[in-house]
Amino acid sequence: MKPGIIAGVISLLLLVACNSSNAPKQPTIGVSFETLQTEYWVAGFEAIKAELKKRDIAMLEAIADGDANRQFEQVNNFIARGVDGIIIAPKDAKTVIPMIKAANAANIPIVLYNRPADKTDAKSVAVVADNFAITKATVEYMCEQAKKSGKKYKAMLLMGDLGDINAIGRRDGFEEAVKGYSDIIEVVARVPTEWNQEKAQAGVTNALQAHPDINFIFTSSDFLFPSIISALKNANKYKKIGEDGHVLMGGFDGDATAYQMLKDGYLDADGVQNVYFESEAAVQAVLDLKAGKPVAEIIRDPGFVIHQGNLNEMSAKMWGAQVKK
Repeated sequence: MKPGIIAGVISLLLLVACNSSNAPKQPTIGVSFETLQTEYWVAGFEAIKAELKKRDIAMLEAIADGDANRQFEQVNNFIARGVDGIIIAPKDAKTVIPMIKAANAANIPIVLYNRPADKTDAKSVAVVADNFAITKATVEYMCEQAKKSGKKYKAMLLMGDLGDINAIGRRDGFEEAVKGYSDIIEVVARVPTEWNQEKAQAGVTNALQAHPDINFIFTSSDFLFPSIISALKNANKYKKIGEDGHVLMGGFDGDATAYQMLKDGYLDADGVQNVYFESEAAVQAVLDLKAGKPVAEIIRDPGFVIHQGNLNEMSAKMWGAQVKK
């Protein structure tokens, strides 16, 4: 081969090598969820995955199965692999703080999905549903329906795990709403569930035995509806809207069970977390932090209330309705 040709080949190879080394690296975000136990967490996880794919961002995924120590290891693994950002749905507000500090030390942006951290100097962004406001709006709608009936109501509240700030917001939203309707609604049962089906079913069953005239139920998570339905059926109180003996019911989340209950005429109202808003906001927050842009510490999902009056209009925005398809 002539020297000129050899030189040309070498130059071409060097050019290809330089272009290859200068090619932008695909960004990677680590996503760790404490659990995929409920439809909501599965929907959120899948929505984040879809959002990252849409933006051509690689995803490292990890599920902690309720183990905070395991989740800390997962975050440390993300850091060791040099991710561009971390999205985490933590077990609780306290155990996530060391994870945030580890990400801060590595200068990796971290966004908390649906559960904010306790007060701390560690820096993170949290994308959360406005639990208090969504619950208050949902229960106020229920109270207005009760008022229209002209009847008095005995109410039951199913509370979540009060170690979870989301559960506290939902409890407080319920209490604030019914406070304005004390002339027609008396809360006779507040059932602790710890987000556990068996505990919920036992609590609802006991409350119905102690107060057979309960006719207003709000659950802090749609996840618990199977337990409520079972207890109501056993007490012969699971009736459609408009039927004699119907228990006015509402919930929080927006899952597929709640959507079916709305369609079938058993559920009066549901406070919906907007999974798609939260997922897009979480990914955008990571990218903005990475780019050095200012981001609010708390990004609130305003959610919405879906009920019999707006079911056709709002079901397209309800994540549980999309899961059901």
